[in-house]
Amino acid sequence: MDDFMVWLYFHYIMPTLEEASKGDFAEPINRLRSQLDVYQEWDLDHIIEYYASGAFQLGLRTGAALQALSCEDAFPNQRL
Repeated sequence: MDDFMVWLYFHYIMPTLEEASKGDFAEPINRLRSQLDVYQEWDLDHIIEYYASGAFQLGLRTGAALQALSCEDAFPNQRL
C-alpha cells in the first residue's frame, strides 16, 4: 500500500469501522479476538487494514466507472 492509503486507513477508514454498528457480528468478533495471542491479533489487524483499504479503493473505482457511464447516457453524442 502506498503512503496515502496507509494515512487514509488510519485517519478515515479505521475510525469509521470502529464507530460502525457491529450488529450480530459483535459477539463472534469478541470471541475471536479473545482466542488470539498477541502476534495473531497483530496479523488480524493487518488483514483488516489490507481488505478494508482494498474495499475502499474498489468503491472509488466503481463510483468513478458508474459516473462515467451516467455521463455517457446523459450525453451520448459527446466524448468526455
